[in-house]
Amino acid sequence: MRKVPFGESLRIIAQGSKNWIAGRPIVVSFEVTNSCTCYCRHCDHGGPVDMSKDLKPADYREYMDVLRPVVVQVSGGEPLLRSDLEEVVRNIKSPSGLPYLILVSNWSSMTVERYEKLREAGVDEFCVSLDFPDAERHDDFRGLPGHFEYLEKIIPAASALGYDDIVMNNCITSWNIEEINANASKAEEWGVNINFSAYSPRRIGCRDYFPETPEKLAAFDRELEKLKKRMNSSHWITTNNTTLDATREYFRSGGAPNCKAGLRWLVVTNDGALRPCSMQFKRYGLHEQQKMVKEFTEKNTCDECYVSIRSYLDKSYTQLLSENVAEFFSFKTKDSKAA
Repeated sequence: MRKVPFGESLRIIAQGSKNWIAGRPIVVSFEVTNSCTCYCRHCDHGGPVDMSKDLKPADYREYMDVLRPVVVQVSGGEPLLRSDLEEVVRNIKSPSGLPYLILVSNWSSMTVERYEKLREAGVDEFCVSLDFPDAERHDDFRGLPGHFEYLEKIIPAASALGYDDIVMNNCITSWNIEEINANASKAEEWGVNINFSAYSPRRIGCRDYFPETPEKLAAFDRELEKLKKRMNSSHWITTNNTTLDATREYFRSGGAPNCKAGLRWLVVTNDGALRPCSMQFKRYGLHEQQKMVKEFTEKNTCDECYVSIRSYLDKSYTQLLSENVAEFFSFKTKDSKAA
């Protein structure tokens, strides 16, 4: 999550505190479609699928009224495939400015014009996938020829508008673990932020991409040491130190226990079901979050992921407050452009 303006930070703190006490989710991830333009090696979504059962834009208003999350991820599949995505965003966003809305996308069909329209509709942050700092490996991993070349054009063009709301997301795998700093440098070159998350073998049932060998773990240690030194003077690397340390422990131990999926965060599928996370497939109705907590969260023994949402919310309230909100304070206004 990037730095946010001071006023937005205060709203996030206030509503987040209420949700924490009330047992409502802090973050909800709306998977607005299962269809995608990519065929990523580490993902269980890929390619075009039937979109006729996707929720309509107006449907999201009811989900927001019931769940009242502080932060919303709009993801897929590839959400940009929805021609009505701007209307979906408008139905999620409230007049108060909440929730803080993150659009998770591969940007394969993004244009500067649509980027500005989505900002106007209410997107606060654009999270864009980046696996490698070069075309050959990135395109191979994404299964989409020409994707990196397009990112090299569209990302700097959008960044040049000066809104500082684009964050590249680098999912760390055994394939790219030695490219962490190179990916950070690519983000800096493009004038945008970067966030790091961890590959989960649960998603596709394959441990080949999980960095658990001594060689890969040693490479991660080297890359992490370099990255932390850069973070002392950088502003574009948004992952905090404790999350990076917890990611290292996740790779070393092979798991991360005490997951709060279903309570602190949950997923709404493209057709409207509630699920604890995108890798747990028990479906619940809109008004059944408490049932989900009792049946799943309170008995959950799964330790097979440390995805980005979890890395921010798998902490105590005081740590969450200080790290995931307070350190993101900014006095920059949301609509200020670069001089």
